Amino acid sequence: MDTDFSEQRAKMVDGQVRTTDVTDAALLEAMLSVPREAFVGFRHRALAYIDDHIEIAGASGSGPARYLMQPSPFAKLVQLAEIRPTDFVLDIGCGTGYSAAVLSRLASSVIALESDPALAERASSTLSELGCDNVAVVTGSLREGYPAEAPYDVILLEGAVEELPEGLFEQLKEGGRLVAVEGHGNAGVARLFLKTTGIVSGRSAFNAAIRPLPGFERVRSFEF
Repeated sequence: MDTDFSEQRAKMVDGQVRTTDVTDAALLEAMLSVPREAFVGFRHRALAYIDDHIEIAGASGSGPARYLMQPSPFAKLVQLAEIRPTDFVLDIGCGTGYSAAVLSRLASSVIALESDPALAERASSTLSELGCDNVAVVTGSLREGYPAEAPYDVILLEGAVEELPEGLFEQLKEGGRLVAVEGHGNAGVARLFLKTTGIVSGRSAFNAAIRPLPGFERVRSFEF
């Protein structure tokens, strides 16, 4: 039986995104146009628009499981970044590429960084099929960002972190914004950081319970 994903997409935007104070017209249009089902495994396609995270890579010896962020917190994070059509964006932890596809419709160009080579390959293939020509998928440490193409107008992290490395702030342009969720589970808080005259200041925006990104764990000090 064929599934009408366009109808599911509209229901996602109307029922999950608009209802959580996401009002940015360009963002809503982007989420209505990007086929989320193309970025999940075939067995998960019917679940592509549920109000929950979706596993896109299982836990392995090389790392923890990875997830596609649920629509509402993702949309709220993107809206918080206030992306302009001229912006150059770094998308950290792009997974299979859904976030980069949405961002490609809002920004001038996007660097989509992924540490898992298999996920990066899937992202590159799907984004190419969808004609997202202003996205470049690169592989590397998520924690280190992608200084080779810095500085960026906007940096987004596609998962919760325990700490933000100073090196990421150094990759922001003057006036640049970094958006991330700090903290675990229900204690997670979305924060917006702004770089002004070389100094980065941050503020809390809203609570957000999302899955963590690997590589941003706080280094534990030795306790006697």
